[in-house]
Amino acid sequence: MTIPGSWNIELNCKPDFERCMQRIYAWYDQEIIDRPPIRFSAHNAEYSVSPHLKKMWSSLKERWFDSEYQVDLFIDSIKDKKFYAETFPVFWPNLGPEVYTAFHGSELEYMEVTSYSVPVVKNPGDIKHIRFDKNNPYFRKIEEMTLLALDKCDGKYLVGYTDLHPGMDCVAAWTDPQQLCIDLLVNPDMVRELIRLANLNFQEVFDYFDNLLKLHNHLSVTWMGIPSYGKMHIPSSDFSAMISSELYLEFVHPITVSEVKPMTHNVYHVDGKGVARHLSHILEIKEINAIQWVQGMGYDTPIMQWVPLIKKIQAAGKSVVLDIQVSELEDFIDAVDPEGIMLCISAGENIQPDIIRRIEKW
Repeated sequence: MTIPGSWNIELNCKPDFERCMQRIYAWYDQEIIDRPPIRFSAHNAEYSVSPHLKKMWSSLKERWFDSEYQVDLFIDSIKDKKFYAETFPVFWPNLGPEVYTAFHGSELEYMEVTSYSVPVVKNPGDIKHIRFDKNNPYFRKIEEMTLLALDKCDGKYLVGYTDLHPGMDCVAAWTDPQQLCIDLLVNPDMVRELIRLANLNFQEVFDYFDNLLKLHNHLSVTWMGIPSYGKMHIPSSDFSAMISSELYLEFVHPITVSEVKPMTHNVYHVDGKGVARHLSHILEIKEINAIQWVQGMGYDTPIMQWVPLIKKIQAAGKSVVLDIQVSELEDFIDAVDPEGIMLCISAGENIQPDIIRRIEKW
């Protein structure tokens, strides 16, 4: 099977790269070549600190902004590691999930494993502070990390693009989520203007980094680790967990539809049952290839309680990527058809080949 628009990619640790991409492309279309794709991953593994690369910084922000350290930390983390199945070594430049808001003038506060945007809009007069600028220090830092990672990769890993969130999640970061709930009711025109600004330069930003990666023979890939030879995007609206279907349809759905149209592949990030209230509307968007189902923790586990939701996604002609425990595999395999399923499993390298063999029998 030859993938249209593909080109030769050589990764030292992935001699089966072409076959893995064939499985991924079949999955985008809710099909199977020989087995469902599998990604072996551990939550927040990218934030671990190597004992060989410890440094001292004056602030957490300085550590995050240390491009050399971030790239070298990743290179050290994949040394001598085996990448089984559809697990790809991907470095994606990361300054936190709200960095897109910072491209427009807001500041980020840093913690150990994430960062938060400081709200900049408290009333309509503050909208003037929202302005996209490629010379913004956050934009330039992401660019610097990307170029450094490309320079150092030497066939060892893929370089991806940063976490980009336009739309209502961007607006919520500019205003504060609780305040945005109020603004939707008392100041909807201001919200509409912020939505316009949040999406005004999104495609320009996406294409800038996409072109940069393609010029260096790399794919379109980011934190989810699912590549595309075209443009792979992860639309989302975590904020929509806080609003009604009526407000979702008025304020979120239209911009999602416009956001996904220029992309080749879209995997919608559904973060928990609050966002899943809007799943029927999300599934109506034909450009969305798949849903990433994030079930949550505590009472939201185990995965088997979500089998009806997963089957609903499949019935709508969409694929689904989900996290599953090794102990849940047999029950899940018995309950769900394999077409359009991608499994993310946290498991040691020593048992990963056995897991692949178990899934091959599905």
